[in-house]
Amino acid sequence: MLTNKGPQPKNHMHVKKGDKVVVLSGKDKGQQGEIIEAIPKKMKVVVAGVNKVKRHMKPNQKYPNGGIITRESPLNVSKVMLVCPSCKKPTRIAKKLVNGKFVRACKKCGEVIDNK
Repeated sequence: MLTNKGPQPKNHMHVKKGDKVVVLSGKDKGQQGEIIEAIPKKMKVVVAGVNKVKRHMKPNQKYPNGGIITRESPLNVSKVMLVCPSCKKPTRIAKKLVNGKFVRACKKCGEVIDNK
């Protein structure tokens, strides 16, 4: 069980797949997008439309002709901030106890973010 007291587990992230986030620093600062992949062991996330890089691909089954492919590259999780679905503002998260489970909540408006 996670609480706000004490050290957090090493691979505990404040965001997860499907969350809308805003980029805080780097070449894509200020851009918003949805998390399409979370990599907790490396503390990285892949955000749709953000941190695009070009890769030179050899021909393979997925890309029969090969060529230069543009795709999203992982970002460190510390460079993104969750956007609250109800107040539409970037926010930190709070842990609230609801029905015996800790859920994520918005620090600005207090709404519960996890709806499961």
